[in-house]
Amino acid sequence: MSEEKPKKTVGAISSELLLDADDQHSVVEQMEEQLSEWDVEVFNCVEAHKKVWPNKDFYIIVITKAERLMPNVFRNYFLARLSCPTPDYDQVVYKYDKASDIVNFVWVIPSRDACIYLKEHALEVAEEERDLLEYVLKFSDGTLWKVCKQLNGEELWY
Repeated sequence: MSEEKPKKTVGAISSELLLDADDQHSVVEQMEEQLSEWDVEVFNCVEAHKKVWPNKDFYIIVITKAERLMPNVFRNYFLARLSCPTPDYDQVVYKYDKASDIVNFVWVIPSRDACIYLKEHALEVAEEERDLLEYVLKFSDGTLWKVCKQLNGEELWY
C-alpha cells in the first residue's frame, strides 16, 4: 500500500515560490498565467447565468484580488449582473448578448500600480501592451465611465 503525500496548502506553495523568485512578473506575464483557465471560467459563468436570466443580456465581471499575506497569489472572481459595473481597478468586463448568443469584451483595467506604471511609461510601452494602455487611459480620463452609463441607459448629467 503506497502512502499518499500530504497536499501542500496555497500558503506553503506561495512561500516556496517567494523564496525561489529571482524577479517580479511583468503585467503581461501575470495575465498570461491567469488566462490558462480564464476562458473556461467565463464560459461557465455565462452558462450558469443564462439559466438565471434566460431572456436578458447581462454582464460578466472578473475581479482579481491579491491575497493579503501572500503577495504572489491572485484569485479571480467571476460574477454576473444585469447592469454594467462602474469601472474599477483589477476588473475585466464582458457583455453577454442574448439575441446573438455572443460574449463581447467590454474593457480591462489592471491594478492601480499597473495603471500608474503604464501611464508614466506610455511612450515606452511594448506593442503587446498598447491595447491595455488604451483602456488605462480611457479609465483615467472618464471615457469608460461614460461607456458604463451609456450601456446602462443612463443620462450623463453634465
